[in-house]
Amino acid sequence: MITVNDSGLKKDMRHLMDKVTDDYEVIKVTRRNDRNVIIMSEKEYNNILENVYIRANKANYDWLMESLAQLEKI
Repeated sequence: MITVNDSGLKKDMRHLMDKVTDDYEVIKVTRRNDRNVIIMSEKEYNNILENVYIRANKANYDWLMESLAQLEKI
């Protein structure tokens, strides 16, 4: 994870966004009063949402675990 403050982000935004998309980096932007933000690629964000969805539904999660167990037997 790369950590920058908001002025550092403004100064080097293009390079930092390239690091996010090309190198799968996550950027933490520190701000006053603990109002920090995280910047990540859309692909990474969608992956996280998919994992949350699968794990939130026990039937989906159990099906996935059974599928992985079957795959390991091969």
